[in-house]
Amino acid sequence: MRRPNILVLYTDQQRWDALGSAGNPDILTPNLDRLAASSARFSHHFVQAPVCMPSRASFLSGQYPANLGITHMGVPLPESVPLISHYLRPYGYRTANIGKLHALPHANRDHRNPHPSYGFDHLEISDEPGPYEDAYRAWVRAKDPEAMDGISAGLPPTAEVWLNTMGLDDTVHHPPDRLPLHAVPFPAADDLTHTAFVSEQTQAFIAGQAANPWLCIAGFYSPHSPWIVPQKYLDLYDPAALTLPDEAVLESADPRGKLGNTTRESDLRSIVHGYYAMISEVDDHVGRILDQLETSGVSDSTMIVFTSDHGEWLGQFGRFGKGYPADDAVSRVPLMIHLPGASTGRDVDTIVEAVDVLPTILDVAGVQTPPVMQGTSLLPLILGQTQARPDVAITEHHGWKSMRTQDHRYLVESDGSEHLFALDTDPHCLHDLVNNEDRQIDIAKFRHTLLHRLITRERPIDRTWTY
Repeated sequence: MRRPNILVLYTDQQRWDALGSAGNPDILTPNLDRLAASSARFSHHFVQAPVCMPSRASFLSGQYPANLGITHMGVPLPESVPLISHYLRPYGYRTANIGKLHALPHANRDHRNPHPSYGFDHLEISDEPGPYEDAYRAWVRAKDPEAMDGISAGLPPTAEVWLNTMGLDDTVHHPPDRLPLHAVPFPAADDLTHTAFVSEQTQAFIAGQAANPWLCIAGFYSPHSPWIVPQKYLDLYDPAALTLPDEAVLESADPRGKLGNTTRESDLRSIVHGYYAMISEVDDHVGRILDQLETSGVSDSTMIVFTSDHGEWLGQFGRFGKGYPADDAVSRVPLMIHLPGASTGRDVDTIVEAVDVLPTILDVAGVQTPPVMQGTSLLPLILGQTQARPDVAITEHHGWKSMRTQDHRYLVESDGSEHLFALDTDPHCLHDLVNNEDRQIDIAKFRHTLLHRLITRERPIDRTWTY
């Protein structure tokens, strides 16, 4: 069989409803909507962690964060963990990751040194836009060395501490405000953004492939904060006309004890403006990548996956970012899967998880799914068939686990506390039902479901004989 090429378009911090094809009337995503028209569109797709590193490790390995021992940020992904690249390489695939990978912590290393390959044949790693001397900076320097002081999105505070401690001198200018509460026009040329880097190098990789099948992960940083984007994409929107997310102007603190970043409407509108503009920039470059597939004559032999590592509160409770308790704004993200040669798409409302994507890719490629994987191939659902599968999704972090069903979210923490929210009547999880006497039987059922799911997802090391 001729195995398909595999293109993974992987954004960062894109919530499930930030697409025109998801029913958002404000956002402009014509190229992604075009892809959606010929893809299986999973409306209830949930990631396994509410922050970057555990979620990405889980996605690339097909295992839950707890199984990997990576349930919070700052834990390097062991090079011994088999990833998508390891599974495809023996079958003739040439594999690449371009842009964000985030298998290692950012701040405490020198990005000029070679990055572990993690089984990939081709790596152009840049986990953030411009604060480090990495593949993105090298690319900009080769194109326009005078632009170096205009490309950094800001130096993370912990990176500054590390540079000072190690006595390293970084001569590139960094904006003083790492997280301004407003949209910021990109100060350099439009074709020098991190998104443009990922797009251009992804197109170059596709154009350079010969007869063998290939895997390419295009790791976009957008729409992750700070909200820095070329002016022409900001000009697509009128901030005053944008619909703010539900509960965006809530004046009180988050009922779960987390204070918001801001409740000023001017801040909220500017940030939504920047967030949508960043997605429109990604969309523009996705269109160029899709055109490259056509130019290279491989559009009919390429499987395309579009998804994100986690979502974004985007003003809900006056908050921005992601994390506890993995409500839908954070844990529910887009998932579109286009099969080679497919011309029509379909909506799939079944609850699915990010750990299901790698088994799906292997299934389509005709590669066996190793027993260590904890997800289930989505191919039957893509083809419109029925599939017996657990109708729940688990998102986890160090100290807590959150379980999503069709109508509820159940949360349990390491101190034994529990929470239950009825999403059909309380979609923003404002009212905790855990002490409601009428819901105690329901809570017991959810507790049982979570426990059963945790047991069935166990993957012990295979024994070599009976004892």
